[in-house]
Parts: sequence; structure tokens; C-alpha cells
Amino acid sequence: MQLNQARILLTGASGGLGTTLAQSLADAGAALLLCGRDLVGVEAINLPEYCEHQLVAADLTQTSGIENTVAAAQKFGVNVLINNAGVSAFGLLEQQAWMDVERILSTNLGAPVRLTQALLPWLQARPEAAVVNIGSTFGSIPFAGFTAYSAAKAGLRGFSQALRRELADSTVRVMHICPRAIDTPINSPVVKALNKALGSATDSPEDVAQHVLNVLSGNINESHIGFPERFFAWLNGFAPGLVDQGLKGKLATIKQYASKA
Repeated sequence: MQLNQARILLTGASGGLGTTLAQSLADAGAALLLCGRDLVGVEAINLPEYCEHQLVAADLTQTSGIENTVAAAQKFGVNVLINNAGVSAFGLLEQQAWMDVERILSTNLGAPVRLTQALLPWLQARPEAAVVNIGSTFGSIPFAGFTAYSAAKAGLRGFSQALRRELADSTVRVMHICPRAIDTPINSPVVKALNKALGSATDSPEDVAQHVLNVLSGNINESHIGFPERFFAWLNGFAPGLVDQGLKGKLATIKQYASKA
């Protein structure tokens, strides 16, 4: 897809990767409908004057937020949906409040599935369209301390693959991108310290945003960012027991940092 002809609905635009992604898409010539819970954060995004853009404030875990966003998307003439909005929480599942678990599941999985479903009739009527789901390495390599988040992102990966196959005879492409850790506020200081202790690589939001642009312009169906994460994602699908054993050695460190979360 040519980005200078794309009219993109970007969720989670008010911070983290979303802000950087909005700037990169604008620089590439895309028109943007920026969606976020925090309208002040969305308004603060520094976009070039030539970029056509509009804002919509919505909580996509609520019916009214979905309805308002779909109405704004149709009015804007959207032909690309980027499901980027997400939240995370580090900690052992038994110690997490159900309210936090439910928020992770509804934001990272329920909301993108629901928004995509609501927008599909519109997208299928476009000559060319795409749904881009921003997943996580943890959706392919589920990780201790991120149980609910891993479950949601694994679900998003399955949703992306199933929907791609369901829409194989349509004009809508479905793409799924799995970043590893990104240096954004979604990672708490404890998580950043854990990543350092485990030797986990962290990418800049600028690098991840460029990867998203490459996937979208290249019509790539599925992409993992980084090595060895790409290899371990494959290995977890082929021989999960080996990954179980490999990650078992990290469990003590994860529990140590979880006690500080």
C-alpha cells in the first residue's frame, strides 16, 4: 500500500509508540484520524502542517467509544485501521487484582476485535484496505510475570491469522506485527530494571515505527521484530517444552522483580 494514499485510523495515539507512529506516518504522507482516551495527549502530537488529520477521543472498551470512532472513521474515509492501543501490568497473576487483569484483556484484545468487526463492512467496500494489529513478542513467547498480557497478545495474533484467512477473497489485508520491548512509558521502572537484569533487548519507538511503515507499505502479513526473539517465537511454536526449560532459569529473577511491582 502506498502510504501517501492511505487514510489511517490509529488507536492509542496519545502516547508511547502511538505518538511516534503518528509522526512517522504523517512524514510518509498519510492522512490520520488519531484516536486516544486522552485528547490532550493526542492534541500535543507535533505533526507537519501539510498532514491532514483529525482527532477523536474514545474509550474503546466501551460501546459508545466504538460507535463514535466508527462514525468518525467513515466520515474521514478511512481505509487502514491500526490497532495500536494497549496497556500492560507486570506482576504474578495470583497477586494481581481482577480489575487490572480485565483491563489488560479488554484493552489489548477485546477492543481491537470489536473495533475491527464494527469497521469491517466499511473497509471491505474500499478498493484497497488494511487492518494492522500491533501485537507483542509475548504473544508468541508467553512470559512469566505478564500472564494476562501474554494471553491477550496471543489472542490478538490468533485473531489476526484467522481474520486474514477469512478475508483472503476480499480487498482487506490483515497484518500482524510483534515488537519486543519498546522504550516507552508502557514499561514501568521495575520492568525496565527487569529487562536490564535479564539482558532483554529494548528498541526505540522510532525504530519500531519505521518497521510498521515497512510492513504496511510492503504488504507483509506477519512480522516479528528483533533477534533472537524471532527465532524463539518459531521455536515456541515448534517445541514449546524447550522454551519452558530455557525460561525456567529466569523465573527467580522475574519473581524477585515482581515483588517490587
